[in-house]
Amino acid sequence: MPKRILQGKVVSDKNEQTVTVLVERRFKHPLMDKIVRSTKKYRAHDAENQFKTGDIVRIIECAPISKTKRWTVLTDEAASA
Repeated sequence: MPKRILQGKVVSDKNEQTVTVLVERRFKHPLMDKIVRSTKKYRAHDAENQFKTGDIVRIIECAPISKTKRWTVLTDEAASA
């Protein structure tokens, strides 16, 4: 099964080697027939501490790194390879 890749905004970089990414998705509500925004926060592994608050990043699923981390930040080199 392919790994999911999501795009979002870094909202916290206070922890060592970890960033919190806010991912927003939009969908049409089945009953109200209106576009609804839904957000979710993911904790992602950032090995070099290179991403700061406000950056737009892409994250990819990975094996569990800790209790809450199951995502890794994609760098430009990893995305092109």
